[in-house]
Amino acid sequence: MRYKRNQFQKRGGRKNFSGGLNFGRKKGVNTERVKSVFLWIGEILLTIGVAAVLVYYFGVRIPVVGQSMSGTLENGETILVNRFAYQLFQPKPNDIIVFLPNGNKKSHYYIKRVIAVPGDTVQIIDGKVYVNGREFEEEIENPYMENGLLAEEPIVVGEDEYFVLGDNRNNSEDSRYANIGNVKKEHIEGKAWLLVSPLERFGLIR
Repeated sequence: MRYKRNQFQKRGGRKNFSGGLNFGRKKGVNTERVKSVFLWIGEILLTIGVAAVLVYYFGVRIPVVGQSMSGTLENGETILVNRFAYQLFQPKPNDIIVFLPNGNKKSHYYIKRVIAVPGDTVQIIDGKVYVNGREFEEEIENPYMENGLLAEEPIVVGEDEYFVLGDNRNNSEDSRYANIGNVKKEHIEGKAWLLVSPLERFGLIR
């Protein structure tokens, strides 16, 4: 013990810790690297957000069920729906819309062509469609309608309602039928705008 004490005293009464750990050291933070990481994360989140918005408003895929739009759209084909269009504008005559009949969420989506808009009067006379007393200007060739059903008598289209018909007029359940009637805007999913499947038929819907 005396020997150790003497050695300690010879060194000036202090232990030399110069070779030990220095807990007082501070490591520098690379702020540029941190900024780049946050910028990278922000870009990823922005990309995901933009993609999600585009898919929600323009990329909803809807299958065509039945032959009611035959000539324009065929059974089993797949279309994309533009949900954004009617956030800014109102459906207009000859638009092809996608809707749930009477808002029934258990039903498949219906796809029909708008014939008349709020305030219009529709009537089917001798197999032809008349809107406000004038023959409707079709953008497609249509066969003679064998049965006007409800529209054999004048139908006034109410506020936020639309009278619709299928392009295959003699094989379409549409506004001529009591269980469909005029379509309320709140039940419209959007505008059919792009045919995506099959690929050989890919293109804008008119």
